[in-house]
Amino acid sequence: MEQTFIMIKPDGVQRGLVGEIICRFEKKGFTLKGLKLITVDRPFAEKHYQDLSAKPFFSSLVDYIISGPVVAMIWEGKNVVLTGRKIIGATNPAASEPGTIRGDYAIDIGRNVIHGSDSVESANKEAALWFPDGPVNWQSSLHSWIYE
Repeated sequence: MEQTFIMIKPDGVQRGLVGEIICRFEKKGFTLKGLKLITVDRPFAEKHYQDLSAKPFFSSLVDYIISGPVVAMIWEGKNVVLTGRKIIGATNPAASEPGTIRGDYAIDIGRNVIHGSDSVESANKEAALWFPDGPVNWQSSLHSWIYE
């Protein structure tokens, strides 16, 4: 089964959207395999966003992510990376469809509430960074009601 990394950013935590976001993934049928509330330090944030280090917005992105607590999660399910990105919506909230997390809860690209891995490879890398002990190994009793 595929896994993805999802992070509710400081604005999502401050606005009290954690429960709503978790609910959307659970209602879809995905299984939560890792969850923690954490305040990130600068070196860790820089490591997480190292692929964006050459971008002009890198410094402000790091400042934003360390500005308050985030909720880091691992979710598991069939096609969870692609489907998770659809649940989240486009990076720019103005381009996000209503019904997506960003379409419903975000206005500015710099306060877009949530991060989700964009590929299986990045999901594995991000999950390993944020959860060095790995995900929790369990299977929901609902599994047979969700998957054939």
